[in-house]
Amino acid sequence: MNNLILVRHGQSLWNKEKRFTGWADIDLTEQGRSEAKEAGKLIKELKIEFNSYFTSKLKRATESLEIILEILNKKNVEIIKTAALNERHYGGLTSLNKDDIIKKYGSKKVQVWRRSFDIPPPPMESNHPYKDKISSDILSESLKDTFERVVPYYNEKIKPLISEKKNILVVFHGNSCRALLMKILNISKEKIAEFEIPTGNPLLIKFADDLKIEDYKYLDSKRAKKILFNV
Repeated sequence: MNNLILVRHGQSLWNKEKRFTGWADIDLTEQGRSEAKEAGKLIKELKIEFNSYFTSKLKRATESLEIILEILNKKNVEIIKTAALNERHYGGLTSLNKDDIIKKYGSKKVQVWRRSFDIPPPPMESNHPYKDKISSDILSESLKDTFERVVPYYNEKIKPLISEKKNILVVFHGNSCRALLMKILNISKEKIAEFEIPTGNPLLIKFADDLKIEDYKYLDSKRAKKILFNV
């Protein structure tokens, strides 16, 4: 049986402050580092020998993976970092407090920006304080945009390894994980709007040889999001 473990990074400073993070490169909190350590312990209990490790290019994900690898006692392994697994770009909302944005635009509008499939947040304008730090022609992304970079990367780089009976560990972000799970678990555009990914809780997906899913579960059942089991 082939194993794929997906982990959303531990809590970041902006998660704690309820700020839209997106492509801003923000550090983990101490709680986030503790969550990554706990994720490592849960993964270690499985006694799975991993063949490849993937993460995004944002430090909250790469540091979470490094902490997990330390718990697994895996030193000097190759870590594949790719922007294809980055969080979605939150555009003009980047760095802003979620409660403040709700007060300004209303909860329904903000929920559309956060959870709809194909409606992006407002674009990042040239005077945005993070525009220079996020140097890109892309100014905002919907989940659909994120899906269209995450899934092709998965199909090209990760799925073939699973087909070869390799065990894979991926540490990335809430929305890039949501996008990938839409593909793997065949979640609809409507259902994905209800879908939450907990920080630092490994999701184990077991594949049969024909790549059909045998089983999937969060390793920390107390912090599992029940919506996963109602797909």
